[in-house]
Amino acid sequence: MPITTLFFDLDGTISNNVLGINRCLNYAFERMGLATLTLAETLPLVGPPFRESLPKVYADMDVERAITLYRDRYEQSGWLENELYDGVADSIKRLHLQGFTIALCTSKPRVFAEKIISHFELTRFFDGIHGPELDGRFDRKDDLLTHLLARYGVVGSHALMIGDRDKDIHAATHAQTRSLGVLWGFGSHDELTKAGAQKLIEHPLQLQHIVHTFD
Repeated sequence: MPITTLFFDLDGTISNNVLGINRCLNYAFERMGLATLTLAETLPLVGPPFRESLPKVYADMDVERAITLYRDRYEQSGWLENELYDGVADSIKRLHLQGFTIALCTSKPRVFAEKIISHFELTRFFDGIHGPELDGRFDRKDDLLTHLLARYGVVGSHALMIGDRDKDIHAATHAQTRSLGVLWGFGSHDELTKAGAQKLIEHPLQLQHIVHTFD
């Protein structure tokens, strides 16, 4: 079945925001009396919602306080400590011109995702920007992607989830969409393969061609 609708992850797929995430987490951790993180130590926390990832590493952490402090800095400057991956914008524009419905499906709160996509001047190429609400609604990407299939009126066989982490692939499996793993982000070949990604690509410019190879 031909693909008509593309759901993109954000962090690690469209842009690299690890520096901003690292600085905002350390801002929160310093105020909570916790040791700060290196960029490498931050990487496992990038992708899933913090309500899911932080308790796995910090069992006794006041997660809601950490999130509040994190967002204090992120709202001011953290979201700007961010850069597009080379070739991503060009591929998104070309896919838009080819007539695909394109929507963002991210674990980053929607209000921040909207600001980031606007900052990179990509809003007009997206049919919608979707992510969790600040109160935690749609924190699980499984739930968000399933919701978006209904919202856009598309069956899973006509939709493609594009992301860099196993959570993106698991969401695709849960929602019964096609899945594409990208290798320029934070997830490894092994992680994406084990998660069940149907196809993998190594460079953003491959996006505008690979979507036509699903059948």
